Amino acid sequence: MNTEEISFHIILYGGNARSCAMEAMRFAKDADFISASEKIKEARKELGKAHRFQTDLIQGEAKGEIKQVSVLLVHAQDHFMNAMTITDLASEIIDVHRRLAEK
Repeated sequence: MNTEEISFHIILYGGNARSCAMEAMRFAKDADFISASEKIKEARKELGKAHRFQTDLIQGEAKGEIKQVSVLLVHAQDHFMNAMTITDLASEIIDVHRRLAEK
């Protein structure tokens, strides 16, 4: 698989993770914590998929197979990092909503 294809996979799975995390926060806002939890789990699975493609890139670079960084690859990494951040924040926000609902 070439760098472009890997980049598109990272964008795809990162975007899926971000969408799941955003949905999880909406569920938590409506006090549907079961659905929120399921969506966070789904987000983390999607992050795992993106991470595997990122690992392939890193290993390829270590072997000297990747010689040039493209704007597409930078964009893919940006998507992935944002998805990770949003998923982590979503977990915290869900916890806050859960605690508020308990009061």
